[in-house]
Amino acid sequence: MLYAYRVTAGQENIVADLLSEKIRKTKSQVSALLVSSRLKGYLIVESPDEVEAKKLVTNVPHVKSVLNKPIAFDEIKELLESKPQEVLLNKGDLVEITGGPFKGEKAKVVRIDNDKEEVTVELVEVAVPIPVTLKLNTVKVLPSGAQ
Repeated sequence: MLYAYRVTAGQENIVADLLSEKIRKTKSQVSALLVSSRLKGYLIVESPDEVEAKKLVTNVPHVKSVLNKPIAFDEIKELLESKPQEVLLNKGDLVEITGGPFKGEKAKVVRIDNDKEEVTVELVEVAVPIPVTLKLNTVKVLPSGAQ
């Protein structure tokens, strides 16, 4: 059965590491832990029963509670499926960087790597064009004529 732990937002990976270590040391019957970036503040655990699920989180920091009723697999199935991101960029497009150290800068698309979900751009408002490789989700296409 699947149970959800409510944890401090941003600490999901730390709690998962602590629980994983505890499972190894105590030979717990918990068979799986799920951390998803789309499920902030929660961890999903596969446990034979609610008692085992609650016993696992005893004295574990950042765990706030265990949700009382089990979760159906259908409710979390979409968290397990990876959907390819649709790329609406073309080489030569003018983009604005929306994250990281170059946030707010304008750049021209030089190369797109769909497999790695990365884009290489050259900053345009600098004396010497600098190629920078970024994740696709950190750029947005500017409307034509926006310079």
